Amino acid sequence: MFRGSSFHTIDAKGRIIIPARFREVIKANGQDGVMVSRMDSCLVAFPHDEWYKIEAKILSKAQKSDTFRRFRRVFIGGAFDCNCDKQDRILIPPYLRQYAELDKEIVLVGVLDHFEIWSREKWDQENTDIEKDMKKEEVRNEIAELGI
Repeated sequence: MFRGSSFHTIDAKGRIIIPARFREVIKANGQDGVMVSRMDSCLVAFPHDEWYKIEAKILSKAQKSDTFRRFRRVFIGGAFDCNCDKQDRILIPPYLRQYAELDKEIVLVGVLDHFEIWSREKWDQENTDIEKDMKKEEVRNEIAELGI
């Protein structure tokens, strides 16, 4: 499972280093890369076995609304297979770098079955936004159901 956050930089060619604890999760299943797509103003990176589960769920969805078809088109159509190089970096394609506004400072955030890649600026804003949301009673109640 992917947990924790790591602060890094993205180089001019669009390469990022995968933290050792994330690489361990990826390599535990005999893999050497991740599938990367876009969502919520950041990039989402899934090990191949988790990605295939998502694809199967999308294919099995019987009801395909216009919105769901557009989501599938953007999420699956915009996905890239990013393999680790000898320095344990992955290359983020320009299209995805532009979407997530990845420039120099980035944050990799473990989210259990996948990790997210954020620009530092957007990550800081996400933290500010969640602090505001945590003051809402419905959000607090939803979290309280977890026993936290």
